[in-house]
Amino acid sequence: MLVGPKPKNKWIFNLWIKRAAFIVLDVACVYMAYLFTLLFRFGGEVPPEFLSAFYSMVIFILPVHIACNAVFSLYNSLWEHAGLNELVTIVFSCALSALITYGIAVVTQNMLPRSVYIAAGLILILLFGFSRMGYRVIRRFVNGHYFPALRQKQNVLIVGAGDTGAALVKQLVDGSSKGVMPIGFVDDDPEKRGAHLYGLKVLGSTDEIPLLVRKYDVHEIIFAIASSTSETRRRILDICTQTGCRMKIIPGLEAMLGGVDIKRMRDVNVDDLLARKPIELDMENIRTYLTGAKVLVTGGGGSIGGELCRQIARFQPDKLIIFDIYENNAYELYMDLKREFGDALDLEVLIGSVRDRERVNEIFLQYKPDVVFHAAAHKHVPLMEQSPAEAVKNNVNGTVNVAKAADEAGVKRFVLISTDKAVNPANIMGATKYLCELVMQYMNQTAAHTRYVTVRFGNVLGSNGSVIPLFKRQIEAGGPVTVTHRDITRYFMTIPEAAQLVLQAGSMAEQGEVFILDMGQPVKIDDFARTFIRLSGYEPDVDIKIKYTGLRPGEKMYEELWQSMETQGESTFPGILIGRTYPLGAAQIGRNINYIQKKVEQDSKNVYRYMEEVVPTYHHGASGAE
Repeated sequence: MLVGPKPKNKWIFNLWIKRAAFIVLDVACVYMAYLFTLLFRFGGEVPPEFLSAFYSMVIFILPVHIACNAVFSLYNSLWEHAGLNELVTIVFSCALSALITYGIAVVTQNMLPRSVYIAAGLILILLFGFSRMGYRVIRRFVNGHYFPALRQKQNVLIVGAGDTGAALVKQLVDGSSKGVMPIGFVDDDPEKRGAHLYGLKVLGSTDEIPLLVRKYDVHEIIFAIASSTSETRRRILDICTQTGCRMKIIPGLEAMLGGVDIKRMRDVNVDDLLARKPIELDMENIRTYLTGAKVLVTGGGGSIGGELCRQIARFQPDKLIIFDIYENNAYELYMDLKREFGDALDLEVLIGSVRDRERVNEIFLQYKPDVVFHAAAHKHVPLMEQSPAEAVKNNVNGTVNVAKAADEAGVKRFVLISTDKAVNPANIMGATKYLCELVMQYMNQTAAHTRYVTVRFGNVLGSNGSVIPLFKRQIEAGGPVTVTHRDITRYFMTIPEAAQLVLQAGSMAEQGEVFILDMGQPVKIDDFARTFIRLSGYEPDVDIKIKYTGLRPGEKMYEELWQSMETQGESTFPGILIGRTYPLGAAQIGRNINYIQKKVEQDSKNVYRYMEEVVPTYHHGASGAE
């Protein structure tokens, strides 16, 4: 049965019940504090004139204290999370109440001894504080914090004894999260070793996590270091994956902005294990060319194209045009964007193929976009090996159609989404993307209006056809998880990261650059698969088997990011490199493109041989297994 949020009316009713209870308790505390102080002042025998003055003043004393408490929000605070700030507020409220009460007594001539006002105020600080802290203690008692042996909760280990970890534990021990109980911290700061934070001890360093998990029967580990480097995060999470515990993480940005909230805590995923520095975009340069512009994204319903559309929408374009042949993905993206941006986003979704020259020309003439991101392509290597002519028609012919239509329509910037498989290609898909990059060189030499650039990067985590969806399906089926070779490596990047860098590269476009995204260090797919299995709560080779299937047709052992004729150049933006090459002449490129297009139409069965003639580094069947 699904459990939803409490009904609003019930929540408001419970809130007012709690406030009323505190008000009644405060009235009793004020009455007793003043009466006790008066009795103590006179040794239990209060002179009649002072007793009469007290009863005359009570009608002022009680509402003054309650009103001051209300002004200082003592009835609005979440006392289950009370701390030093709330106690300071109580002090200010009591001090102000004593001053006002004394002032009323002077005016009404119902004076009590001055010491009574001071002593009663001090006593009330203690009574108000104890009543609030008592509420917190009762909650913690009910939640089993003081008697761990009696509670039915699972032990949690917190990584990081800093501000984020402290804020997290404060919420956990106060009962904000049901079913879990923190048992301590780990932290690599030697000065924190053995220290206590919110009653919990720093048990050791991160290297000791496996030992502590066994010693304290830990079921869950929460990573709560907001300012850790990507390398540190990956090292620690790698250790955690070896324990078999469930793993959660506090999003670093929210924690650094002071927004630690266990409701935003999420499961650790493979994205967190990438050793990558956070991207800090040059928002102003991106805004300059996207805000108020008409932007067309081909292949907009795909993984990269869809994320580009989401990122572009945040920059308030004049119009966003999504062009895709697959209507289901395009429709889902349309609904997502409309749900998030509403009428603030002028959005068009157009169905069609980049292979259809007339349809492409029609769209460009009608909408006249300012910026084009060309992400439409066939990308699945094994499938394209079986249908090479289709790869040429869609990738090469489609790019030619869109690139030429862009110049004829006066487009300012054209960004081609390429792949590392275009470098020394060992498969048809990579060879067609190499030709797409040549089309960009051709257009830069012949176009009258448009600046063309290429953005090249490796595998994108979570995209359609990537290893994550495949591994997930295989694990859900009980295995085995298939890996082609023990030593095969790939570059990886997250979908949002790739899209952000593509937008950044677009802002840097001048004429014909090949922007290569810094992919960090290549990752062994075998290691990646084992980590993914552990993140899913299983032990590789025990619960889920790993099966090595051998390299597929056209698959390389490792990918490259640079062509042999390219020289590496630094861009002005970290995370983006520039590949400078000696371009072929437009005439030569034109002849090669026309040749492959013509041959594919005439003899689709021998595309491999024709491709070897126009792509010097492509050799059919060179899988790289040696």
